[in-house]
Amino acid sequence: MSSEEFEKLHDIYRSLYDELRLMPDRALRSHGEERKRLVRSFDERKGEAEEVLQGMEEELRSAPSSHRNAMSTKLRMYRRDLGKLEREMKNSAPGFGSSSSQPVEGSHHGIYSSQNQHSTHLQSQRALLLQGTESLNNASQSIERSQRIANETEQIGTDIIEELGEQREQLDRTRNRLVNTGENLSRSRKILRAMARRLVTNKLLLGVIILMELAILGAVVYLKFFR
Repeated sequence: MSSEEFEKLHDIYRSLYDELRLMPDRALRSHGEERKRLVRSFDERKGEAEEVLQGMEEELRSAPSSHRNAMSTKLRMYRRDLGKLEREMKNSAPGFGSSSSQPVEGSHHGIYSSQNQHSTHLQSQRALLLQGTESLNNASQSIERSQRIANETEQIGTDIIEELGEQREQLDRTRNRLVNTGENLSRSRKILRAMARRLVTNKLLLGVIILMELAILGAVVYLKFFR
């Protein structure tokens, strides 16, 4: 219950009061069965108005303290106006007091009861709608979180792929440098082997030259001193 429900009952009461305040003048101008009919109609509407005021009192007990004073003032004013209309109706239609003292049959099935049932039905539908809206919002938030996680995962995967690509390029460059180094080492070994062969060849030639010089020297000595 809330002040909003109080305002709904206020609108119902104002509608009933606008209808009730015209009846004393109409009863004063009418006679016979028409006056009786107006008296019965006044009794019914007055019973419905009292039931609405009773509902407003129930709303008043559960209303927020900030609205309670204004609501209480309205309620006292409505009861005073309703009592004033009742006195005017007694003056306009003799015998009204005896008929008005009897409870109106089926008053619990009046406008307030219908309005209360309708309000309860609307509140139930509103609660279901709010529950559905909340479930939809929760589902939307869950989808948004899943989408965000998927985007983050996709970004992480993209970063990993880019990093692996960079590492692959580095490995390719390292492999190329190793291949180039191997080729350089092969060329160096070939050069070293060629230099070694040249060195051996040069040593052999040098030995042959030394032997030839020794032979020539021996021949010269022989020819000079022994012949």
